[in-house]
Amino acid sequence: MPKKDVRAEGSGKADKSPFSFRVRVGEHEVEICGERQEVLQTIEKLPELMKNVSEAFKNIRVKASVISISAPRETEKAEKRGIPLPYPQISKAESCSKAILKLLESDWGRWRPRTLRELSEALEANAIHYPISTISGVLNRLVKKGYIRRWKTEEGYVYILAEKEEA
Repeated sequence: MPKKDVRAEGSGKADKSPFSFRVRVGEHEVEICGERQEVLQTIEKLPELMKNVSEAFKNIRVKASVISISAPRETEKAEKRGIPLPYPQISKAESCSKAILKLLESDWGRWRPRTLRELSEALEANAIHYPISTISGVLNRLVKKGYIRRWKTEEGYVYILAEKEEA
């Protein structure tokens, strides 16, 4: 939704004040910022722009572009309500790395990036037990090999399956 800094009417800066417009396209979000008049003129061209933006997003497969990690984690929300978090069911894996990849390949893992704690809890929910230090080391190796992506958030590092680039 549009948001605007409200300033005094008589200041003469109404059109010069910061103004932004944000729109979501599927799992991506585009924000148009600038002076109010410029943003409104751009919005008039929005149908044409959205066609271009949608086409651009077809070629980009980065799921992390719109993720907000500052909200309370779903595990904490569920725990507060006394509801167990539904983790994906995975078959026994021959190694910790294969088990982690199976989790991240599931809908649960693709939905949003997962923390070390969430991955550990999901493994335990599937009766696959590894120490946190082992899981952490495996995650580091998977990142170095390019199988998963990692970045730092307020909660710590989060992990998501790396998208394979289409040739």
